[in-house]
Amino acid sequence: MKYTDLYINGEWREGADKARFDVINPANEEVLASVASAEIADADAALDAAEKAMKDWAARTPRERSEVLRKAWELMTARLDEFARYITLENGKAGVDAKGEATYAAEFFRWFAEEAVRADGLITHAPASGARIVVQHKPAGLAVLITPWNYPAAMGTRKIAPALAAGCGVIIKPAGETPLTMLALMPLLEEAGVPKGLVNVLPTKKTGPVVDHMLHDSRVRVVSFTGSTGVGRTLLKAAADQVLKPAMELGGNAPCIVFDDADMDTAIEGTMLAKMRNLGEACTAANRIYVHEDVAQEFTSRLTERMSALKVGDGTDPSVDVGPLVNASARDKVAAFVADALARGAKLECGGTVPNGKGYFYPPTVLSNVSADAECVKDEIFGPVVAIQTFNDQEDVIARANDTEYGLVAYVFSEDFKRA
Repeated sequence: MKYTDLYINGEWREGADKARFDVINPANEEVLASVASAEIADADAALDAAEKAMKDWAARTPRERSEVLRKAWELMTARLDEFARYITLENGKAGVDAKGEATYAAEFFRWFAEEAVRADGLITHAPASGARIVVQHKPAGLAVLITPWNYPAAMGTRKIAPALAAGCGVIIKPAGETPLTMLALMPLLEEAGVPKGLVNVLPTKKTGPVVDHMLHDSRVRVVSFTGSTGVGRTLLKAAADQVLKPAMELGGNAPCIVFDDADMDTAIEGTMLAKMRNLGEACTAANRIYVHEDVAQEFTSRLTERMSALKVGDGTDPSVDVGPLVNASARDKVAAFVADALARGAKLECGGTVPNGKGYFYPPTVLSNVSADAECVKDEIFGPVVAIQTFNDQEDVIARANDTEYGLVAYVFSEDFKRA
């Protein structure tokens, strides 16, 4: 791997204490790369660089910033296969999912290139006669962007692009499992015309101290995080000390309801997409599947057939549908969810056994007759497991679907628009 150091002020450098950590290929458990680990001193250097670069960037016209973002989209679109390979190697996802993510990631540059020129202001009359109120939108300040491992490209560009469009400088802290994709993006941004120092990347195994230090630096005005609700709460508490503007995308526990009048072909295809996109490692993944008892047998049988037909293996093999989970902890958590559900009376329709050999693989699994108190119902599965419960009353299933502290996403299949 070519890009494995910290990226600060447009330069590749070791961390202050020269510490490094290994990035593991989840398909074979081999070391993919040794990556520099940032310290607090490195965070200070990145903040200094971003502050200096932002002065010029914020002074540029929205059109100038837009053109740079547009160029980034063009360059990334021309290199989708390269970025898809980075994603697969460090995250594990199948090639088709990785290519889809790379495409999705590139689109954020195009979208915010168009949004950059829409920095409208406002002039309105004041209550006092003869006075007017003028509202101007200006860059908030430096932004700390903390990205997750499940979408190492897309969650990065979704944060970087709007920050640059607004005129802000940024420091990115990628997930320790998947820093390589974000590091590989930096030469592309240079080529697109992003000024030296405006975007900095700090992989680190000391996330807590490094991030907390940045959130208490007076130059930082925005923190953006995608990840677990627990970590989000911690960051919000830290952000409160400086009254930072937070942008949080936290956990989910998405219900998926299949009513008895649903078109079964649509329901099967939709559930497969909602559950198996990104191997279920997404906060938007369908987590709790509620199927009307009159169609439960057909739905379960057909979905089990589809899940059983998926090919598991190394995501670099183009014939593979399902790659490994990101690490051993993720695989073991999914296995524990399945074991708990079975202990509470669930029926195993397919899958459910960790395969022998290297790699953090877990097979596509379908569970029926899942208890409402199963751990996989109360928490995100974040893996390729379909947990089916049945219902016979609309009000009851809506209450069960809403019986969670999470919001975010829900899926409903019905031919009755009013019901849906």
